[in-house]
Amino acid sequence: MKNAGNRGSYTFDRPGYYRVCVQGRLNENWADRLGGMRITTDKSEGQERVTTLTGPLVDQAELAGVLNALYELHLSLLSVEFLGEVEPKKG
Repeated sequence: MKNAGNRGSYTFDRPGYYRVCVQGRLNENWADRLGGMRITTDKSEGQERVTTLTGPLVDQAELAGVLNALYELHLSLLSVEFLGEVEPKKG
């Protein structure tokens, strides 16, 4: 599968870094339920809040779980980006 940035091939079963943006506010306490992703919320003057989740996920099945949880919270999905593969831990 090619990602939108054409940075090479990527498969469903590998860890990767993702950025997911939704319309609305999501409390940082949800991080554990959403794959441990970092949650930040911004609001520009005159615009609605946008929450960004960023971090590594085990595979695209975990990404689907995060997206389903956001859907169940009635947060409108604005974007999903694959930011790159997670480097294996050395040790």
